[in-house]
Amino acid sequence: MLLGVGLMSLALATVIYEWRRYLAAVVALAFSGLLVLAQVGMFVGIGKAFTATIDRSRADLMILPAKAESLMNTGGMPRRVMPLIYSHPDVVAVSDMDDDGGLFSNLADGTDKKKLRSWVQITSVETARDALTLPTDFDENMREALSEPYAVAIDKSALGRLGVKLGDKAALDGHAVKVAAVTTTYPNMMQPQIIVSRQTLRLLGKARPANRIGPMFVKIRDPARAELVRDQLNAMADGRFRAWTRAELSRANDQSMMKEQFIGVMLGFSMFLGLLIGIGITSQTLRGAILANVKEFASLRALGVSMGSLRWIVLELSLWVGVAGLGATAVLVTLVAFVAGNGGVPMSFPLSNIISTGVFLLFIAMLSGLMSLGVLKKSQPADLLR
Repeated sequence: MLLGVGLMSLALATVIYEWRRYLAAVVALAFSGLLVLAQVGMFVGIGKAFTATIDRSRADLMILPAKAESLMNTGGMPRRVMPLIYSHPDVVAVSDMDDDGGLFSNLADGTDKKKLRSWVQITSVETARDALTLPTDFDENMREALSEPYAVAIDKSALGRLGVKLGDKAALDGHAVKVAAVTTTYPNMMQPQIIVSRQTLRLLGKARPANRIGPMFVKIRDPARAELVRDQLNAMADGRFRAWTRAELSRANDQSMMKEQFIGVMLGFSMFLGLLIGIGITSQTLRGAILANVKEFASLRALGVSMGSLRWIVLELSLWVGVAGLGATAVLVTLVAFVAGNGGVPMSFPLSNIISTGVFLLFIAMLSGLMSLGVLKKSQPADLLR
């Protein structure tokens, strides 16, 4: 038992006091993890940008079409579904989301400003105080600004792409609009998002037909009963709709984004590349470190330590290198996410992907350790006499 404790402390002490020899392996693992997580964060962040107004709504439940698996490409529902939701005794308010796309153009006005056109995502919100579709981070000034006809809000990260600034006039599908507000937490690297009031959406001719509604926002009397009310609504749905809690829908949106075929191919290639790079560098680094300490291993064998115990030392060295790689990955991913956020590129990291990437890095480290065990054959006690 004492020998086991001593061997455990020996492996950790070796990594700490000879960290320079293991630094290349730690860096290789960190960049392998960054290669995977950066792409996961970017793709999931794109999905979060599209659903930001929903994630920050005042709703407790969301109602989607019965066959919808996420918010992506859900389509609409018949308006007659809304009274069914109101019929539940715990429901106090119901509203629906309306959105569309359009062509946004800035106005040069005879100045040196470059004429820009871009296809944008148009999302509508209700501007009444405490409206379900009004994001919780919209202050009173922004609410009042959007209440004006043909007023639009644009995220700060998209102003340069659209060639406008606060107070500018622009054109949206041929209609004159005004940049009345600027948001700071709604970046979208794929498609700029324009937020308008429900009234402005109608003036633009973008509202859904009167007999159709989009995903519904539901507020209930006691948010703590959200899961129970969700189950009760689904029981009475009879295949006409499906109720979700906001947390449940958020997870489904993340999973839906990761199921996209091209994303899966890119992540698979990144993991394969990370595996090759990680194993190649980590195994060679461990082999070099063991060779550099071959006399110390030979001394342990001369003191009666078995070859099996030495192998456990090497494997534990590999484990600690993997743990250090995880820590370095966390630092790099945090820095990249911070820089990306400041540059208008949203990133989000689902816990499941973080855990799987951590297991992936530890697997690389342990596999590299197994590949380095052959070097121990050179730790012969007789070599100490030479």
